[in-house]
Amino acid sequence: MTLKVLSVVSEAYPLIKTGGLADVAGALPAALAPYDVRLTTLIPGYPPVMKALEKSQTVHHYKDLLGVEAHLVGGIAGGLEVIVLDAPALYTRGGGPYAGPDGKDWPDNWRRFAALGRAGADVAAATDLLHAHDWQAAMAAAYLRFDKKTATPSVVTIHNIAFPGRFPAEIFPSLGLPLEAFSIDGVEYFGGVGFLKSGLQAADAITTVSPTYAEQIHEPEFGMGLDGLIAARRDRVFGIVNGIDTAVWNPASDQNLAAVYDDGTLRAREENRRAAEVAFGLSEGEEPLFCAVSRLTQQKGMDVLAAVVDELVAMGGRLAVLGTGEAEIEAAFTAAAVRYPGAVGVRIGYDEALSHLLQGGADAIVIPSRFEPCGLTQLYGLRYGCIPVAARTGGLADTIVDANEAALASGAATGFLFDSVTPEGLTRALQRAMGAFGRREIWRCLQKRGMKTDFSWARSGQRYAELYKRLVNKSL
Repeated sequence: MTLKVLSVVSEAYPLIKTGGLADVAGALPAALAPYDVRLTTLIPGYPPVMKALEKSQTVHHYKDLLGVEAHLVGGIAGGLEVIVLDAPALYTRGGGPYAGPDGKDWPDNWRRFAALGRAGADVAAATDLLHAHDWQAAMAAAYLRFDKKTATPSVVTIHNIAFPGRFPAEIFPSLGLPLEAFSIDGVEYFGGVGFLKSGLQAADAITTVSPTYAEQIHEPEFGMGLDGLIAARRDRVFGIVNGIDTAVWNPASDQNLAAVYDDGTLRAREENRRAAEVAFGLSEGEEPLFCAVSRLTQQKGMDVLAAVVDELVAMGGRLAVLGTGEAEIEAAFTAAAVRYPGAVGVRIGYDEALSHLLQGGADAIVIPSRFEPCGLTQLYGLRYGCIPVAARTGGLADTIVDANEAALASGAATGFLFDSVTPEGLTRALQRAMGAFGRREIWRCLQKRGMKTDFSWARSGQRYAELYKRLVNKSL
């Protein structure tokens, strides 16, 4: 029997993307199809989504969806089977999915994503299972729970618990929930309304995007005020590592590269290195090229990387940075590029094609995250022979095998892990990487081992399908 699953999400590649959530949402339908799961994606009708919609028809009209008129439009967009929540008053505006052109969050985000949750619960009632992603969609599980009209089970996936979607208590009367829902066992969260908390409390299962992160969020250091709830529901929490779309991320066919290659033609990466040097204003050279493709935030440890640029250049390394984020960190990298012309290059902003080129041309990618639920850039790096230098946390710890003596001797090593996210800790890891780069045979082994590691969605898709079926069969 084919399961009909509704995935509710605020972004999905290739329709609209701000981070790894979109990559996961875009890849899940194809990952689940081999396991008799038909997954339809419910997504807000942002302008790029409406523009991509084809073969569409209106399947429902809301005269009043939390105060606005809206339509549900089914169709195909970007190769995905979708239902689009077409609510112009909520989603037809400039800027990004969550913030305006000024970079500030939309003040009505609570209404925009509560409406998505309300619509998600309505559609899910006619499916076998609801799968909601992060705080923006988590209210769908809460609406299902308090409607008490359907037995449709639900899964809520935490992609990053640091974003709980907390809003003031004053919004509660506008959510259309019964009074009983505003309680510690419902949507109440530190005196306000917590969207992610509401979903985690209501869901039949909770997943996170790596086994290590699933354990870490039981602890106050990583649980962000939700660790007690997670601990209380421990038997319903599962860590499933994200996969990557190996058709989109394939160095043997990637049209974003200057030269395609595989693990048997690694010399072709040199052409990509030259193209990356030009793109970032770096001098041509044989010194190791490190890159960072990231949000420039403290969570990602980019302040620590900015603090060790002088040491990296003094070691003989070079650095290319692609990303946007906190103003102070952006300024620190920009200043470093001025100090070291030809050795440090910075592009503030995000460019999908350029991120592929860096993975295909840089020697190593630096990921000093203070916490990392799963991470995708290290998986892309491994796939492209761009060695990760990463903090030992969350999904980074689950997907990278540290190049210690035993792992090098056995041929299992794929990167460099470090425990202390400090300038000293990162510097030591960079020194280890520089030493290995100077021993070309070891470096090639690291590249080839990483490129042969299977991080496709096959295994993860199977685990999600198994979880869905257990929930539908009430065997969990």
